[in-house]
Amino acid sequence: MNRSFAASLAMAMALFALPALAEPVKVVATFTILGDMVRQIGGDEVAVTTLVGPDGDAHVYEPTPADARALGAAKLVVVNGLGMEGWIDRLVKASGYKGPVTVTSTGVKPIAGEEEHDEAGHEGQGHEHDHEHDHGHGAHDPHAWQSVANARIYADNILKGLVAAAPDKAATLRANHAAFKAKLDAVESEIKAALKPIPRKDRKIVTSHDAFGYYGKAYGVTFLAPVGMSTESEAAAGDIAKLIRQIKTEKIKAVFVETIADPRLLEQITRETGARIGGRVYSDALSAADGPAATYVDMMRHNLAQFTRALAPAS
Repeated sequence: MNRSFAASLAMAMALFALPALAEPVKVVATFTILGDMVRQIGGDEVAVTTLVGPDGDAHVYEPTPADARALGAAKLVVVNGLGMEGWIDRLVKASGYKGPVTVTSTGVKPIAGEEEHDEAGHEGQGHEHDHEHDHGHGAHDPHAWQSVANARIYADNILKGLVAAAPDKAATLRANHAAFKAKLDAVESEIKAALKPIPRKDRKIVTSHDAFGYYGKAYGVTFLAPVGMSTESEAAAGDIAKLIRQIKTEKIKAVFVETIADPRLLEQITRETGARIGGRVYSDALSAADGPAATYVDMMRHNLAQFTRALAPAS
């Protein structure tokens, strides 16, 4: 009888302890692309709060008291770095958060400002907007996730942060990380294969703001934008005029409005050039769960389909 009671008591205690053991790690990610990567690697082991939601603009985000509370309860905070979230240091201080911060872009080779692009003569050519308005990002382009090779670095940094926060879950986290890296390999192969038939000289695309520099460098596409790396930038009239001339001279037909951007400027450009605005593309934020870019991999596939459809030679 005593042995049976002791066994029942031990089982009850074990069951009582299960919820604590199964409690997911609370992680705060600054915007949706990072939030998805954390979910891909963390799986059921994490509970992710994303501060800047779907179709939101992390460049100009204004944190809320709820954000500060989320940080206060978190075990790990995941940020992009490279000056993307100019507001994050203030938020961390306001929240009283003292825990670890994973900077996902650590180890990425950053692209410098557009002036250096133009001097080097590589894929950054054509960025003819007013550089003085690119406040908020400093000397580097923060949109490093637009290269899948960099997304692999992001994934490695996220894994490291999650394992440090929850070492007991390391085996599961590493398995999820390996599965996510396989998805990244697959989508990068798709990008290279889809762009290969399009002559390099014809791979020219206009977007709302200068968010695709890493994509251009990685995959041999020239991106032009009337506005700089931050959506806080303002397009100078002279820069818009230069871009319009370039579109006409080079007969650029691929013009895209990003989901986070005000479309009016590109609409003006298309009116004056005869270029047609293609489908919407995703640069700094994912779509809602029921949209075409609910995950990072979905975003890369969606943008690729839009770009290749616009760039494909007329049959």
